[in-house]
Amino acid sequence: MSEYILEAVDVIKHYKQYDQVVYACNRAKLKVRDGEFVAIVGSSGSGKSTFLHICAGLMSPNDGKVMVRGTDLAKLNPDALARFRGNHIGIVFQNHNLIPQLTALENILVPTVMCGRRDHTYEEHLKKLVDALGLEKRLHHLPSELSGGQQQRVALARALINRPQVLFADEPTGNLDRQNSEEVLRLFTETKKLLGQTLVVVTHDMTIADSADRVVEMRDGVLYEK
Repeated sequence: MSEYILEAVDVIKHYKQYDQVVYACNRAKLKVRDGEFVAIVGSSGSGKSTFLHICAGLMSPNDGKVMVRGTDLAKLNPDALARFRGNHIGIVFQNHNLIPQLTALENILVPTVMCGRRDHTYEEHLKKLVDALGLEKRLHHLPSELSGGQQQRVALARALINRPQVLFADEPTGNLDRQNSEEVLRLFTETKKLLGQTLVVVTHDMTIADSADRVVEMRDGVLYEK
């Protein structure tokens, strides 16, 4: 077994734009150890979100390989990939992506339903998450009744409910004010301690980057160690 929980090797993703080929990822490489907190920074359009989505199994590369827990994502069929993501990968987006018709609790439990988890396998973990994220009094509210910071906490709980080995976050504080951004950073660091979480975060927020174990910068689709 590799010492790395995430290995991205020579990842290429390109698009055709009129008569030109544009590279979002150009042989991007990244290795992340279990329990490590890695921040990916870079200017808008540098390819960092595309790279994160490929590493999280949400998008396929044109070439290269991504291994999570020693599993080559490209070798999984769509159903197997969806199950693998549900069991081993958590994802937090900038826009929360909560289901508006569901309460906070129902949104948090969506991954357990998709993976067919029985109540007793996540009940204690759910209580720990709800306590850690301060959501006890908001569980039966709809997303429209929650503040931006509360919605992001619900999204974080949803991403962590199945105890994923790797948590990916794409600009998790992008739509939040400074106070809520600092709160999300605190929650990341606390859940990392609580769960031994591996974190890979794309961010423009240098407060988050400064708190990471390691920072890498993406420039023109290529990753460079800072």
